[in-house]
Amino acid sequence: MIKTKANKTRTGGSEKVSFQAPRGMKDILPTEWPLWEKVFKIGKEVAEFYGFSRIETPILENTDLFIRGVGEATDIVEKEMYSLRTKGGDHFSLRPELTAPVVRSYIQNGMGRLPQPVRLYYMSPVFRHENPQAGRYRELHQFGLEVLGGESDPVYDAQVIIAAYRFFEELKLKNVIVQINSIGCRVCRPNYVRRLTDYYKNKKICKDCERRLKTNPLRLLDCKNEICQPLKAGAPSILNSLCVNCKAHFKGVLEYLDEVAIPYTLNPLLVRGLDYYSRTVFEVFPEGGDLAIAAGGRYDYLFEMLGGRPTPAVGMAAGIERAIEVGLAAGGLTVPKPRPRIFLVHVGDITKRKALVLIEDFRKSGIGVAESLGKDSLSAQLERAAKMEAPLALIFGQKEAFEDNIIIRDMTTGVQEAVPITMVVEEVKKRLKSA
Repeated sequence: MIKTKANKTRTGGSEKVSFQAPRGMKDILPTEWPLWEKVFKIGKEVAEFYGFSRIETPILENTDLFIRGVGEATDIVEKEMYSLRTKGGDHFSLRPELTAPVVRSYIQNGMGRLPQPVRLYYMSPVFRHENPQAGRYRELHQFGLEVLGGESDPVYDAQVIIAAYRFFEELKLKNVIVQINSIGCRVCRPNYVRRLTDYYKNKKICKDCERRLKTNPLRLLDCKNEICQPLKAGAPSILNSLCVNCKAHFKGVLEYLDEVAIPYTLNPLLVRGLDYYSRTVFEVFPEGGDLAIAAGGRYDYLFEMLGGRPTPAVGMAAGIERAIEVGLAAGGLTVPKPRPRIFLVHVGDITKRKALVLIEDFRKSGIGVAESLGKDSLSAQLERAAKMEAPLALIFGQKEAFEDNIIIRDMTTGVQEAVPITMVVEEVKKRLKSA
């Protein structure tokens, strides 16, 4: 028997079960969907303008994909994944991020044979067992861009950052700032890691960083614990340890950003929390905010980590929930007004049947129709039409049905006129156009 958890209360001697959404996960209500659709539309338009095509990967992936790709010593793999074992013995996890699944799809589906680079985007949910707080959920949605294949050219890094910046610009977020860094490559990073390890030896650090010092020293710079903050400020800068090629690559990225006036600041402590990054890493912050609304970077080694051929790539992901919250708080992002819909009022069963046909005629003409076919009261239906601010109401009574007419009522002036039912669609279209 499967055991479940639910809130239980007793009323009148009986037990009542009350279910709620899981902690850190929320419903997107009908009143919220217009705003989400607006953000999705902006993301789609920005991505497709820059040549990205949409991809959707399964919500469940093999757990090893994230262990090998994201990194066994990362917080995501160690603490945050929702994992399960199927009846067939397979180990799967709800995807905690989307870059590794997109790379898996690229390899599996032979996208390397396509013209390179391949540009893909997504607007999809991911799942992380984090401590829920403002702007951070256990089920969250990401808008992401990935440039896969081609050359390891800094222009692709810049293009991903530019597209991310334009996305937030279209959301009316003002004074967004990009923090950027380079974490080097396989040639120069080991020397920096040794310098960093020597710096942190014999210093008082948090428990997590004691483990990171042995398994993944670079992530010492990603620590949020207050104990480690003063040490981070005095840590050696990786920018002083970059090899000639990484310096040239990073210089190229910054020059491209300067060319199109994308504002950025250098942050030598920025390393990102995932193992697959190399060279460029960046985070995007709203004005006055300390939580990133987007992040990304280059990951030239991820394909090899997942069993593919060496393939350069760069990408980013933006948190949609956090972007919406920031946009609403800043006042630039507003809930779209619903498109005006006419309201069809019926009186009697005969008109109810004919009303269904009439609604389909309006659908074919692209005119939205609201109705309350379950109500018989004329006053109740007109009251509903007034509440939803319908510009026109169509009153269809039994007399009108017998005479093949329908009454068009202007809900602002109260003026109404009977027109032949065969002409009502064109007449409504004309009045809406002149309104």
